[in-house]
Amino acid sequence: MEERVLSIEDLRLSFPLYQAEAQVLNSVSLHVNRGEIVGVVGESGSGKSVTAMMAMRLLTPDTYRIHSGRVDLLGTDMLAAPETTLRTLRGSKVAMIFQEPMTALNPTRRIGKQMVDVIRQHRPLSQREARAHAASLLADMQIADPLRVMDRYPFELSGGMRQRVMIALAFSCDPDLLIADEPTTALDVTVQRQVLRLLKQKARATNTAVLFISHDMAVISQLCDRLYVMYVGSVIESGKTGTLLHHPQHPYTIGLLNSAPDTHEPRSALPSIPGTVPNLAALPTGCVFRERCFAAGAACGNVPPLRQIGESDRAIACWYPQLENVHV
Repeated sequence: MEERVLSIEDLRLSFPLYQAEAQVLNSVSLHVNRGEIVGVVGESGSGKSVTAMMAMRLLTPDTYRIHSGRVDLLGTDMLAAPETTLRTLRGSKVAMIFQEPMTALNPTRRIGKQMVDVIRQHRPLSQREARAHAASLLADMQIADPLRVMDRYPFELSGGMRQRVMIALAFSCDPDLLIADEPTTALDVTVQRQVLRLLKQKARATNTAVLFISHDMAVISQLCDRLYVMYVGSVIESGKTGTLLHHPQHPYTIGLLNSAPDTHEPRSALPSIPGTVPNLAALPTGCVFRERCFAAGAACGNVPPLRQIGESDRAIACWYPQLENVHV
């Protein structure tokens, strides 16, 4: 039986505002098994990053309110765990790669020093052993001269090199779960492809579970085994990546795929999903996507439940799913 590393169940979360409250997550449920790479995709404001940060409970205390749900990491209830437990788990059991490595790395300290400090905080290694381990990890990221890179400051490296350092740093303590939040957004396409390949190879070699956050369907298709599509804080469709990308059923998923440049001829008009994401502090009643949906009908005045369809992990929240095996 597959070992479940991360399980998020019915998570409802809001951000208190002045005289209002933004409903950021609405009954979000997802899971990641050991050795599996799972993607979460959606527009900005869909709740992807908040979901990822709650897996490590990185949000600043008192800035959010939990209404229901559970976040389980290897048997630990992350929502109830004390800060001392969280500090132990972060880095050793779960690690995160952020979107912009320049802000995640300390610009005033050399790469090697930063890596050695992280390794020694979580593993009983000497200074020399930790430095050798750091060099080995950088070599795994196909960095030609690891010792030279370890003596550099972050601003002396290119964006692609900094992101490779971040991946090496994330794997430095053999985490069970790696969370990658838009890790290749700031990179050009060629470097992006290289970084994704290295991330996938390292995760497969170490049997590490990966939760990969992205707005880019092309990136998701290269990397992930399963996929969750989020919209305005809700999971609206999920399934195996190949099935979901080639046979999407939710109108929002179809719209995302149709908006991808790779699916259209050069110089042709690129379609987009009409309208904008609704205000999280004043969400419409019923289906939150209905005002932008080409298939909306009378039933959309009610909130569609996320229900399983067909194969395991295939689910959709829509009253009018597109059942004609839509190819996009």
